[in-house]
Amino acid sequence: MKKLLKTLAFAATLTFTPLMAADGYVEDDILISAQEAIGLVGKEGVMFVSGDSEDVYKLGHIKGSVEMYAHHLHHSDITGEMHCAPLYRCIDDAEQYIGSKGIDNDTLVIAYDDFKGPNATGVYSFFQSFGHKNLKVLNGGRNAIMEIDPAQIKYNKIQDELKAERERIKPYRFKVRDHKRGDKVISEAELAEAEKILEESKSIQKSIQDELKKAEKDLIVVKGPEKVEPKTYKINKDDIDLSLIAGKEEVKVAMEDILKNGKDSKYVIIDSRAMSEIIGERKMDNVARGGHVPGATFIEWNKISDLKNKKSFRSAKELKDVYAKYGITPDKTIYAYCMVGAGRGSEHITALKLLGYENVKVFTGSWDVWGNDMNLPLKR
Repeated sequence: MKKLLKTLAFAATLTFTPLMAADGYVEDDILISAQEAIGLVGKEGVMFVSGDSEDVYKLGHIKGSVEMYAHHLHHSDITGEMHCAPLYRCIDDAEQYIGSKGIDNDTLVIAYDDFKGPNATGVYSFFQSFGHKNLKVLNGGRNAIMEIDPAQIKYNKIQDELKAERERIKPYRFKVRDHKRGDKVISEAELAEAEKILEESKSIQKSIQDELKKAEKDLIVVKGPEKVEPKTYKINKDDIDLSLIAGKEEVKVAMEDILKNGKDSKYVIIDSRAMSEIIGERKMDNVARGGHVPGATFIEWNKISDLKNKKSFRSAKELKDVYAKYGITPDKTIYAYCMVGAGRGSEHITALKLLGYENVKVFTGSWDVWGNDMNLPLKR
């Protein structure tokens, strides 16, 4: 009972203002800003989940967060077969995996990546499909936190001081080096002065590096491996939301309708990959065939992510303009895919949700499944 009351009391403190009203998103409860999220770092009942790879995570992650690489959330065998499709994973596997990351059913999960969006939305889509309620995407990801973290700002300033000091002594270092090589011989007085400055700089640099080590302890974005205490997670079959995900059979029906009815079809299939993948020029090793789903509309994911401003999504107006250009309207049932679904495909589906589109689904098998099924047609 005490644990329940504590959880409820904590939940009551989590008040989220509309994230980016100025950007005009309809579903503004999906995203959380860095300004809101930074105060939740390290709080009980909150888990930041990185959708980036383990290597990227080790190089820099939000303190206390865990890694759930988006490309590994979709669980298929070597032939691309998903045994519990359209679910990303079978229920028992998903329960064990989520629990191993220190997450229980009451945890507020904040999905993030570097800043681009796809890997964060992969995590978001994964949890959402299993009916997890407390769920957000950190807009701007790790980068947005670093931009406003006072400790990071201080750390960056000290780093700049160290860089400036190293730049200051470059001419003297070159003088000594060139003199010893015999390239540009200088007088003994000039040599002595240069060596003195270099020696003094060692002390200055050591002092700055000591400051860096002290400042590093307060950083919110840190380096190193994951540290987590497992918890128990249970998935209620009734909470699974199949309206958000689709398998190959459903996408095949949509494909056939598109090929038959063209622009009058009630379906749209978005291929969010790069053109080299779409034409089959680039093929992943574990997929038998390269190409794309016939009738698919090509909208690469980077048209949705705001790479210029380092935000996970462009403004509502910009997103509307992109989708309008390709004739993607709210009355259609829309499927998006990439290589594995959780990533570039989920980036599109989340963007469409932000705009208020209702009938949108991630093709969880994506090309990993379609490209390995010899009974399914493709185009290059």
